[in-house]
Amino acid sequence: MKNSLVELQKAEEKAAQLFREIENRELISAGKSEKQINTEIFLLADELLGIKKYWHKRIVRAGENTLFPYDENPKDLILKEDDILFIDFGPILEDWEADYGRTYVIGNDPHKEQLASDTEKLWHIANNYYKKDPSITGASLYQYCVELAQEYNWEFGGPIAGHLIGHFPHEKLDGEEKTNYIHPENHVPMNTKDSSGNTRHWILEIHLVDKKKKIGAFFEQLAGY
Repeated sequence: MKNSLVELQKAEEKAAQLFREIENRELISAGKSEKQINTEIFLLADELLGIKKYWHKRIVRAGENTLFPYDENPKDLILKEDDILFIDFGPILEDWEADYGRTYVIGNDPHKEQLASDTEKLWHIANNYYKKDPSITGASLYQYCVELAQEYNWEFGGPIAGHLIGHFPHEKLDGEEKTNYIHPENHVPMNTKDSSGNTRHWILEIHLVDKKKKIGAFFEQLAGY
């Protein structure tokens, strides 16, 4: 049986490779719609890595759409000069799921740059907090992320701070129970094994927002390592 952590890390590295190529090819530029950027990334993923399947909807959000959590489906926006945008893709690579999210600032707006930078910084702080206590509950880690955002003068933008990740299709198998998420109602230790006795692996996600300026930023990847 394959080592699930090794396979998930390999899938994530391929996702990271895709994101590096997005930057190299300068796919993110003002004047493009979110839908156009989404399509260009989809085609690039197929060209570069043969990725055709995704285990969740592909998200590209710009401007005020960066305020919205995953479940929303806001109108398609055009990326402007001095704008902010985040990408959240969940490719399937050899039947293993990746989930990778990054924020990009177009131009040099210092407030947007600080928001994007803090989102990544807070991800690492929260991940270190989790690594120190792998038995923490999803509810406790979610609350920590909310308080961490407030400490840095932002607001936490999502109803969750992450979720399980694994061999596709984990979502279909495990359903939509709160215990699958880093969620305020998940009171199960995160290092609890699944029903088959296997180690569960988690994605940690940080979504920070500034509602006054109508912008947000997002960062996610495999947690605990």
